[in-house]
Parts: sequence; structure tokens; C-alpha cells
Amino acid sequence: MYYKIENDIMEKTSMEEWENKQDGVALFTSADWEQAVNIRASYLLEQSHDNIRFCKLESYADFLFGTLHIPRKRERNENIGFAFYIMENKLIFIDDTGLVQKNIERISSGKLRKGYTVERFLYDFLISLIEEDVLYLAEIEKDITKMEESILAKEVDDFNYRMLRLKKELSRMYRYYSQLTDLGEGLFDNEMDFFGKDDVATFRIYADRVTRLQSETQVLREYAMQVQEVYQSEIGIRQNDVMKVLTMVTTIFLPLSLIAGWYGMNFTHMPELTWIYGYPMVIALSIVIVLACLWLFKKKM
Repeated sequence: MYYKIENDIMEKTSMEEWENKQDGVALFTSADWEQAVNIRASYLLEQSHDNIRFCKLESYADFLFGTLHIPRKRERNENIGFAFYIMENKLIFIDDTGLVQKNIERISSGKLRKGYTVERFLYDFLISLIEEDVLYLAEIEKDITKMEESILAKEVDDFNYRMLRLKKELSRMYRYYSQLTDLGEGLFDNEMDFFGKDDVATFRIYADRVTRLQSETQVLREYAMQVQEVYQSEIGIRQNDVMKVLTMVTTIFLPLSLIAGWYGMNFTHMPELTWIYGYPMVIALSIVIVLACLWLFKKKM
């Protein structure tokens, strides 16, 4: 599928016209691309499809080659990967997911800026990949806030599992933005002079936006760590309360155990052993000891 960029309009065209136009974008599936290009380029693509695990940009003599590995939002175990080539005034995508075609159609159907070029399109395309990420990060922040509120409300069921899931997602997004930052800076460096000087500054804007998203992700990672520390503190407080109760019970029953052991020795001439009020007296003494211990604990706490 071929698109030409002319007179601030981006529209579909034929292969022959695409090759003759100043600025153009092409979209291939991996099968179509392998049939259309030489062996060396096919080898590069094959290596990329086997190893699309990163967002990267590589420089060659006649072109730039890159891959994008995009995390699916709200589907935390799935990712989208595709490759692209950048040549002078030409941009080629190799994608089997349908994401690139969807974004191209959305960009081409909108109002394009004056003096639109392939560099401007590449910037718009890269921005379209991250334009909803701020909202996604805001949703993650809300999830962390709800977990913090649940801790204060003593509702901490499955906390460790939920927190681990959020931390893994934040780590995945942080790595993604780190790789995008490197890619944006590589485009801004314009090492092979494929981009015009007037348009290359847009890639610095893109890199700055990704850096801000990376910083926001780092803030959320630190927030998640703080909430986890609050949870650990709450667990410690609960354990201290349990130990406090056990200590009180042990302290109360210790003198009672002493009395029971003392009068259980069965010596012949023990005092009060044959006294008619001996047994009620021991009961009364035990009650007095318990009440005295409770009063002492209440006063000290």
C-alpha cells in the first residue's frame, strides 16, 4: 500500500507514482516485503521479526532501520511489534498487526499542517503511538490510590498480587519509554542527513515528550513503593497488636499458674489446706490479681 504526500495532502497512490514523488509512505506485510526487496534487506527484516523485543534505530549507508515493540494498554502480557525503513524522502513500514495502517488512515484523514513532509508524518505517527499514554498512566495512579485507601480501610486482600501486577506494568512502560527516548534522540541526531534541518527539531520535541512520560512512570513506581511500605507498616502494626494481646494474657495467667502450682504440691502441713474458706479465698485472690493486672495495663497504655 502506497501513499504520496503532496500539496499538504496524503493519499493513496500507485507504486510507480510513489517512486516518482518527492515524499511518500509505503506499508507492506512481511510476506509482501520479502518478495519486493533484495536479499540483504530481507535478511535484516527476518532478523528483526525474530527479535522484535525492543524499540531501536540502526544506521546503515543508505537507510535507517528501526523496530518498535509497543506494549498493549490494559492487556499487560501482550505487545505489538513492527519494523520500518527510513530513506531520503521515503518511509516504509513492515507490519502484520494492522496498527500502522490504522494510524496512517487516521493521520491522512485529518487536517495536515502547511508544508507537510515525510518527516512531519513520521513525527505525527510516533506521537499517535503515545498520545493516550498519559490517560493510561492516570488509570494506573488511580489503581495505586485505591489500594492505598484499602489499606487504611483494613481491606488488604490480595494486596501483594495486585501490587506486583502494577509494578510489573510500570516497569514494562518505563523500559518502553526509555527505548523510545533513545529512538527519538537518534532521529534528532540525523546522522545520515535524511531529514531536513527545518523538520528535524520536531524529533527533539518527541523525545522530550517521551522523557516526560518516563519521568511520570518513575514517579508512579516510587508511589507504588511507598504504598507497599505503608502496607508493610500496617502488617507490622497488626502483628504488634497480636503480640500485645498475647503478652497481656501471659502476664495475667502467670501469677495464677504460680498459685495453682504452689497449692498443687500436696504437702501435708500446707497453710489453709484444711481451712473451710481456703478454696473461696484462692478464687477471690485470683480474681483480685486479674483485676489488678487489667488496671495496671490500662494505666500504662
